[in-house]
Amino acid sequence: MEKKLIEIASEIVKTQVAMSPMSGNEIATSLREVFKTLQEMQKSEVGGIDIEEQAANESPQESKAGPDITPANSIQNDKVICLECGKEMRQLTARHLSSHGLTPREYRHKYGFTMRTPLSAKSLTRVRSKIAKKRGLPANLTKFLEERRQNKLVAQDTPPEADGKQAEQKSNQIRLRKRTR
Repeated sequence: MEKKLIEIASEIVKTQVAMSPMSGNEIATSLREVFKTLQEMQKSEVGGIDIEEQAANESPQESKAGPDITPANSIQNDKVICLECGKEMRQLTARHLSSHGLTPREYRHKYGFTMRTPLSAKSLTRVRSKIAKKRGLPANLTKFLEERRQNKLVAQDTPPEADGKQAEQKSNQIRLRKRTR
């Protein structure tokens, strides 16, 4: 007994859900899209139409994101919409952007995002921020920057000949450590 298109579509979407979490609306949308694509493929098969030719004949505007998607609303709470292709995901990765011939930096520049704007869903950004704070990242970062600032000040105050002596002393200490091992 042959499987119906809806059964095949549901199996495909079921696999997608198993690979990455999806909301109810996303599942319904994905199911419709997969079913529609399978119908088109079936019509092409029956009519003897080459799918690659059909895709080449489509206008490039149809494959772009819809006109209602702007850079300002492309980053949403639970998803990010790629402004190049309209694909919805949790994070725009460098790998995905490279499929469009862009780096994350070029993508941000092209669509007017600041370089500090994360290309991920707002909920994902909040979770990562909480994890970083829990691990003490802000405090450790502040501590590191202060130490680096102090080291620069000390390096500026030290005369050049003293730097040479300190470097010689360090290399002597390293040699001694190697000998004692």
